[in-house]
Amino acid sequence: MADPKKEDFLDDIETAEAEAYADDMAEIDDEAMELDSLRAERDELKDRFMRALADADNARKRADRDRREAQQYGGTRIARDLLPVYDNLHRALAAAKEEQGDGPASPIVEGVELTLRELMKVFERHGVTRITPEVGEKFDPKTHEAMFEAPVPGTKAGDIIQVSTEGFMLYDRLLRPAQVGVSSTPAS
Repeated sequence: MADPKKEDFLDDIETAEAEAYADDMAEIDDEAMELDSLRAERDELKDRFMRALADADNARKRADRDRREAQQYGGTRIARDLLPVYDNLHRALAAAKEEQGDGPASPIVEGVELTLRELMKVFERHGVTRITPEVGEKFDPKTHEAMFEAPVPGTKAGDIIQVSTEGFMLYDRLLRPAQVGVSSTPAS
């Protein structure tokens, strides 16, 4: 016959082992959940870090682009302000040459020519170029401004028939369109 004390003792051992096993399993489950939580937090932090890196890189690129644009196009206002000076020098030179005729150039005419050439050198050094359309060219709305339209025999609609004022570009940006007259003669 079996000893009841021994059986109780064995039952107590089995119960204790089962409880210890259950405690171990609960602890393992807690550690697994904590590990999963830490992994999720790591993944979130890694994602935030990668986004912050991308934002910093984008900000650096944007700042570089803004700096280049400011360097290249920063003189837009002064260039626009100097265009009437160019126009007036150009008109003064044309009027002086017309008044003078075919005779030798006077010192004033030579001075105005030199001033105009120096202004053009400054413009070129800073990326300002002239738009000089010719009579007979096709009207381009990107670089020309139509001041008037008139039917002129021997031309096609959209042909430039008169140039009033030259235009100017600052690198690839339009400072001022060339002001032109355009033919409205319908195609026959």
